[in-house]
Order: sequence, then structure tokens, then C-alpha cells
Amino acid sequence: MRQAFNLIHRWVGLVIAAFLFIAGVTGAIIAWDHEIDDWLNSNLIYARASGPAISSFDLARAIEERDPRARVTSITLAAETARSLRFQVTGRISSEANRQYELNYDEVYVDPASGEELGRRKAGQVWPITHETILPFMVRLHYSLHIPEIFGIKRWGDWLMGCIAVMWLIDCFVGFYLTLPARKRQNLTRAASIERQLAKGFWTRWKPAWMIKTKGSAYRVNFDIHRAFSLWTWAILFILAFTSFSLNFRREAFLPLLSTVSEVTSSPFDTRSPHSRHNILEPRIGFEEVMASGRAEAKSRGWDMPVGSIAYSPSFDLYRVFFFRPGERPAEAGIGPARLYFDAQDGRNIGVWQPWKGTLADIFAQEQFPLHSGRIIGLPGRVLISAMGLVIATLSITGVVIWYRKRGAAARKRHSRNATHTI
Repeated sequence: MRQAFNLIHRWVGLVIAAFLFIAGVTGAIIAWDHEIDDWLNSNLIYARASGPAISSFDLARAIEERDPRARVTSITLAAETARSLRFQVTGRISSEANRQYELNYDEVYVDPASGEELGRRKAGQVWPITHETILPFMVRLHYSLHIPEIFGIKRWGDWLMGCIAVMWLIDCFVGFYLTLPARKRQNLTRAASIERQLAKGFWTRWKPAWMIKTKGSAYRVNFDIHRAFSLWTWAILFILAFTSFSLNFRREAFLPLLSTVSEVTSSPFDTRSPHSRHNILEPRIGFEEVMASGRAEAKSRGWDMPVGSIAYSPSFDLYRVFFFRPGERPAEAGIGPARLYFDAQDGRNIGVWQPWKGTLADIFAQEQFPLHSGRIIGLPGRVLISAMGLVIATLSITGVVIWYRKRGAAARKRHSRNATHTI
């Protein structure tokens, strides 16, 4: 059994090592996405003018007037102090060519007081990589490796990293088993030595697996780092592996499996079929009408939060109205603010979502990203996840080194055996 587990751990580890190294390094960095973005792109993030803010609806109309090919799909109604407003955009459908315009940007940053356009960028842009695109590029690299659309399917990268997460999840248990003390030591040949080892208690024999012998050889230190780091951080590694699976295979496997245990509340994104790029409808309801509907619906539900932002999804022909106050960064908690869904054709309310509300399955599903990002416990969680990214990268490197050294030792042993037979 132990020999079989060794083989599983060795080859699964080799298959996933490079992927986990990339995910670990990028994860350590993007745990600080807001801070890094503020630093790298202060020209986009910070406003230059002072004074009363222009209506976000007027700013959105101005963006579309400057580029008639563009449709604003997301607006924030009030900016944080001294910060710009970010508008998300997509290409309209060309009436002549009956296809969607291809834009080289999907975010526009505007000074809320002057209306000046501070800049544009494309989230997740692969090339060229600049200070404006490096962070979105790394976020997408983290979960999908930027694998392009193949046969009309965009999620190949998500699925690949989801498969890596499944193998990693299995390897967590295999690796843990291998740290447990064996019933007998294969390298002890004398019966007396074996008996002395077995006479020691379980915890006494397991204790060395948790320690790093700094005075040992370079290979021994490398091996101890790989084993001890894995043990001390095992619970967090398991959580990261599981949440990687649940986030990358959310609709394909995670929610269907979860629904066998508890009822999962469907969102309009689950019940509606997405339109193709050539069949996107023109919304009959505008942002201002949706905001009024959102406020009325929120009042009827007893919510005391103002509308913070509105997002339109062309593919699903619906609006999402988010409720939060200016200065509150909804993504900081990792779960996002309460929201209402509205049909873009007739304006009727078609769904609701509230953080930490719903069935047990709903709440467990909501926990996945906050757990994965560490934001569930705020700043300490982000520090922990950033450190874990470096731990995962270290485990990937040390694991490959162990395999390489053992492979070399085995080759030398075979060579020596062959030389002896030749003599």
C-alpha cells in the first residue's frame, strides 16, 4: 500500500507541480490586487479635479458618445473620496455587419468631478503587458492560464485548472498518509533496531516529520522542508485545493454535487440560456429606470442600503443592482454586496441574492471564494493566503528536487549493478 501511494504521490506531484507553482506565485501577488493596482495605475485610479460629482449616468452617456461602438455595461453611482469612477464597456452589435464590434478596451476610468477620461484598459489582456494590464493578466493566469477559446468554448483553462485542483485534493490525502510512520523501517536490517523503533510511541516516531534538520545535507533539508511545510499547512492546503475545484467547476460539478445534500437556490444566470454574440438584444430598460426599480424593490424588502452600482449583462439580457455605500469595497469581504436582478426588456424583478442568506448549500457555496482568497477574515486572511502562495510554490520546487535526486540515485544504482554483472 505504501509503495503504491509513493508512486501516486510522485507522479501526481510531477504532473501538477508547474501548475501549482504558477498558481502559488500569482496567488501570493493578487491577494493584494487593490493595493498593487492603486500603486501601478494611480493615473487611472485617483481623481485629479475637486468639486461636486457629475451624475454617473451622464458620464456613461459621454463615454458612449465618444465611441459609438461602445456600450457601458457597468456603472458605479458614487466614487470613493479622491478616486475615479470605473465604467465597464463592451462592443455594440453592428447593424451593417450584424456582429459585435471588437474593442481594444473594456474598462474606462473617469474623473467624477470634471468628467475627464483618465484612461482605458482591457482586463485580462495577454499582450502587450503593461503596468495597466499586468494585474488583470495575472488574475486570469491564476485561474485559467490564459488558455484561449477552442471550438467555441472559452472555459478550457478553467477546466484544466479544475482538474489540477482535483488531483491536488487527492494528493493532499496521499501525501499526508506518507508522512505517517511506517510499521517497520525498511532501512533497518537488524531485528534489535527494528524492535527499538517499534517500541517508541506513535507520536514519538511521527515527530521528526514535523521538523527540519538544518544541519543535515542539502537533500535532507530539502526533503524536510517539503514534508514539514506540508504538514504544518495541511488544513489550509486542503481548503485551497477544494475551493480551487469548487470555483473552477462551479456549475459543472460543485453545485450539482452540493444539490444532492441541500437545496441550491438558482440565480437568473442558472435559469437563463446565454445569447450568442450575434443574438444579443437591445435593452428596453435603461440604467436610470433600473435604479428606480431597484430602490423601490429594496424598500419593500426593508433594506436600508443605497444602490452602489448597476451592471448589465448583454449575454443574459438582465441587470444586477448592487447595494452598498460609497467607500465600502464590496470585494474586500470576498463575497460581494446584496443584489437584485431585473429583466432588461420589461424591468420586472427576476431574482435576489443576499450575502450569508439562503439554504445551507447556498451559504456553503458563498463561502468558497472568501475562503480561497482569505478575505473571509479580512487582512489577516489575505496575509495568510499570500504566504501560502509562496509555500505552495516552495512545495512544488522541493517536490521536483526530491524526484530528481531519487531518479539520479536510482540511475547510479542501476549503473553500478550493471557494472558489477559485467565484471
